[in-house]
Amino acid sequence: MKTLNQFHLSGLRAVEAVARLGSIKAAAEELGVTVGAVSQQVQKTEAQLGVQLFERQNRILLPTPHVLAMQPHLTSAMSSLATAVATTQRGREDALTISVAPVFAGKWLVWHLKAFNRVCPDVRVRVEATVDLIDPDTSDVDLCIRVGKGPYPGLNAEKLLNQRVFPVCSPALAEEIREPADIGKLPIIRDPGQIFSWSTWLDLFGLDESILQDGPTFSDGSLCLDAAIAGQGVFLAWETLAVYAVKSGQVISPFPQRPATGLGYWLISGKNAPRTKAKQAFGNWLKEELQDSIGRPKGADEVTG
Repeated sequence: MKTLNQFHLSGLRAVEAVARLGSIKAAAEELGVTVGAVSQQVQKTEAQLGVQLFERQNRILLPTPHVLAMQPHLTSAMSSLATAVATTQRGREDALTISVAPVFAGKWLVWHLKAFNRVCPDVRVRVEATVDLIDPDTSDVDLCIRVGKGPYPGLNAEKLLNQRVFPVCSPALAEEIREPADIGKLPIIRDPGQIFSWSTWLDLFGLDESILQDGPTFSDGSLCLDAAIAGQGVFLAWETLAVYAVKSGQVISPFPQRPATGLGYWLISGKNAPRTKAKQAFGNWLKEELQDSIGRPKGADEVTG
């Protein structure tokens, strides 16, 4: 290992990231530094190695056979280093890193964490809001909250709550709705990325999606809810997204029925990670807090027809 003393770890990290991601810009974003810094580190490493790692053609870096041979080993080494660092954080009773989707984090979790802080004031929670799938066995993440069908082989997964959906709209638009078919007379706010469809709710009433009108489209559930609050149409929301907007009167839920989508909220942890008191306390609190916060109206679980 003495030969490694000749090379800077930051340079090797830069080379690995550029080779794996295919561009200096992508590497800079992942490493949290400037494009110029990555470029400089790559050039220094090439000088230290005495070989050309990338060919530069019209601002595009093309990997040479040298870097193609190095990259798998560098990636494996960086992964091992990340795992080694993560092990120093595991098992701590005063810290938790939670990976969660941005919409859930922004519309539900941040509003409830103060309740967890009251229960466990000595536990520091760090939230990573991302849609990326994280492996809690090989990262510094302690717990993941995800929406899916489950199960999750190779991981510890506890189902927290079934996902249920229902239409919401502004109070003014709600005055135009007397029966479920009336929703077909109003603009429909859509999120193309949703993993359930309007038929989940319409099927309860013997209706299908052909009755739905056009309306604004947003690539984020939070924006769709904001559009509903602004009176732009009717949105098929889910409970953890819209619970506060409904309770505060920003939107109206014209009908009580809230059918399940077949998806659920899951609390996920690594099979090989230690079970700490902090994790257990957070999991117990989260499951209870989710159930209590939803406040499903009478008739929410009724099936019509």
